[in-house]
Amino acid sequence: MSNPLLDDWKTPFQLPPFDLISDEDYGPALETALTLHNAEIAAIIEDPAEPDFENTIAALEASGEALDKVLSSFFAVAGADATPRRQELQREFSPKLAKHFAAISGNPDLYQRVKAVWDKREELGLDDQDDRQLFLVHRGYVRAGAALTGAEADRMKAIKERLAVLGTEFTQNLLADERDWVMELTEADLEGLPDFLIDAARSAGEEKGKDGPVITLSRSLIVPFLQFSPRRELREKAYKAWTARGAFGGPTDNRGIAAEILALREERAKLLGYDNFARYKLDTEMAGTPEAVRDLLMQVWEPAKAQALADQEVLAAMAAEDGVNGPIEGWDWRFYSEKRRKAEHDLDEASLKQYFQLDRMIEAVFDCANRLFGLEFKELDAPLYHPDARSWEVTRDGEHVAVFIGDYFARGTKRSGAWCSAIRSQAERPRSQAPVVVNVCNFAKPPKGKVALLSYDDARTLFHEFGHALHQMLSDVRWEGVSGTSVARDFVELPSQLYEHWLEVPEVLEKFATHAETGDPMPREMLDKVLEAATYDMGFQTVEYVASALVDLEFHDGAAPEEPMAMQADVLEKLGLPRAIAMRHATPQFAHVFSGDGYSSGYYSYMWSEVMDADAFAAFEEAGGAFDLEIAKSLEDNILSKGGSIDAAELYTRFRGRLPGVEALLKGRGLAA
Repeated sequence: MSNPLLDDWKTPFQLPPFDLISDEDYGPALETALTLHNAEIAAIIEDPAEPDFENTIAALEASGEALDKVLSSFFAVAGADATPRRQELQREFSPKLAKHFAAISGNPDLYQRVKAVWDKREELGLDDQDDRQLFLVHRGYVRAGAALTGAEADRMKAIKERLAVLGTEFTQNLLADERDWVMELTEADLEGLPDFLIDAARSAGEEKGKDGPVITLSRSLIVPFLQFSPRRELREKAYKAWTARGAFGGPTDNRGIAAEILALREERAKLLGYDNFARYKLDTEMAGTPEAVRDLLMQVWEPAKAQALADQEVLAAMAAEDGVNGPIEGWDWRFYSEKRRKAEHDLDEASLKQYFQLDRMIEAVFDCANRLFGLEFKELDAPLYHPDARSWEVTRDGEHVAVFIGDYFARGTKRSGAWCSAIRSQAERPRSQAPVVVNVCNFAKPPKGKVALLSYDDARTLFHEFGHALHQMLSDVRWEGVSGTSVARDFVELPSQLYEHWLEVPEVLEKFATHAETGDPMPREMLDKVLEAATYDMGFQTVEYVASALVDLEFHDGAAPEEPMAMQADVLEKLGLPRAIAMRHATPQFAHVFSGDGYSSGYYSYMWSEVMDADAFAAFEEAGGAFDLEIAKSLEDNILSKGGSIDAAELYTRFRGRLPGVEALLKGRGLAA
């Protein structure tokens, strides 16, 4: 029978035909695709010809086209619209896929072919791109355990399969806690809340089937509630639920899962000859060693903690004036910080938010991309996986570049956070293909007929994720394996964090920060205050982030803890974490680290990249300004178009002439003179 996932896609730009795909199509399509992929791998192994680049390395890259179509379509919906049936499918698929890929990466006959090509690489006359592809493929097989034999090889396969299951469970448990917890509000509870938050709470109540407004554990709801609600007991209830996600007890509790994941990662690293998982993971990153990561984080930690402690005293004094007895707590910080910001900078979040309309901010990210890189965006009418998602064709000089999909609103079926993914990545071989890129966010959805408004942090998130999208869309490499964001983890955040800087360019705000009701541009006085307050509360923001990064590093740089929560508490105590600040992501909700290996022992990478992004934007400032076309071309030529086809440190050095120090980061965060 025909299956829309495997048929030729006749949609615009060969997008997945989401309007034709049912959840019941995924299982059969996956089985067929796995069978096809196994046959392709077998053909490579059984090829009687002597292994060479084309019949082994290029052939591996060409294999799995049907599987790519199935998985890219499925995981697009699994993260952004995880219905119970799709969650069930994900639990079925995770061990199956882990077993499939472990069998390939651990196949000794296949590895011997790859190794044979690697051993004679000097004789092959490969150009730089093919040589890099060979290097990465060979390294990937070695790091996957392909050189292991016997019981060690079997154990490695079992570890990978178990980790896949645990990562899926961790993610789904966290989603369940975020989906199921609600705090219903009475009309009296709405006192002191701005209209945009009341609207969002009513909209969330409608989605949850409640008669009135509710607060959920979506960041876009809970953070403004903690900022504005004068009801301390409600703030405490909401804050404690938010910080306890993944640790509510019962079937969705993630603490035991985290402990098992850490133990398996340590065992995996030792099978490959590393002392611990951090040394295994960082061996291929820009940082290189746990010592280098720790050194960077501690250089930032001390000035950030000093600033946070000073701020804590000010906020505690404000709370005491309100009759709060005892020290300031976590559920107080944002409330009194918002009051302080209004007093010191004359900035009110509710008033400010009226100038950050979602549609206008989308226009802003597009306009900046046009001015910097000549990209143009035209909205498409194409079938997508959810009614809230939108799509655009991206062109340059009339030529097709990419399709961009934006899915911006929070819903109960969407995992928290924001991310960029590719349904299809750019490549020249074995097939010439243009990218299809997705940005997913969790902004509060307004009631029907009302404009979607963003906080300043939301707008920064929008720019951040679009920076990732540019990295994908402007990719110009031969092999998909090094396309776009397929780079070192501590380099991948450079384009995204760099693009955030354009939100702070005055001429961008003057043009696109317009009032939701009047259409008037943001008053110059307010604009100046926004820019002056850009580093406000940066001690808090830096401390909550660095605390999480250091806990992640300590989890992996040594023996795996039997009780991760006890180690978390010990690390935070030694650091002297200010009482009223929590980790940005406590262990049971730390999806970056425990939903997969992506950011494990690598959460520091945002800060490693920030060292570069602060220095990279300075290149524009030192030249002709934020829209200097010569620097923009250098950025595209040396970084955005190159993906992982060249070592990250070399790419940055080509762009800037040198590697940066931490000074620009500290200055940019307002933590140094």
